[in-house]
Amino acid sequence: MSDLFNRFKRVKTFIFDVDGVLTDGSVNALDSGECFRTFYIHDAYAIQHAIRTGFHVAIISAANTEGVRKWLTILTVKDLFMGGPNDQKINAYLGFLTRDSLQEEEVLYMGDDIPDYEILRRPALVSTCPADAVDEVQATCDYVSPKIGGRGAVRDVIEQVMKAQSVWFNG
Repeated sequence: MSDLFNRFKRVKTFIFDVDGVLTDGSVNALDSGECFRTFYIHDAYAIQHAIRTGFHVAIISAANTEGVRKWLTILTVKDLFMGGPNDQKINAYLGFLTRDSLQEEEVLYMGDDIPDYEILRRPALVSTCPADAVDEVQATCDYVSPKIGGRGAVRDVIEQVMKAQSVWFNG
């Protein structure tokens, strides 16, 4: 049994970035000035299933748009740490751990770019990224999903963890 599999067995909390993880990183700008992002329904289903099964799911993102916030609320994600400078993600992360008395070895974080690097390099947490994450992030992560951001990377890590814990669908 691999060390990563054993680490997946201890995960109780998933934390995801938005742009490049829950989305493909594209921001579509309309003539009205509104911007929108596209989410992948398979990722959404896995998030909802994880929450229903008792896992804690949180979001840490520098982006702070009402549409993204509404979508995550529909998915029943309660802990949304959105807005603020990219270089302050670590503060949101550490504050969340402290506030909820979380053990870092029970946390899985998925990020894709340099603003996530400081969190991802923490040795106790299970660090993951999509297949199209920047090289520096891929080099530091415990697990690189074969799926790209916004197209199944989130579902992949949720499935991996839930299968390790024998709580994914059994047919």
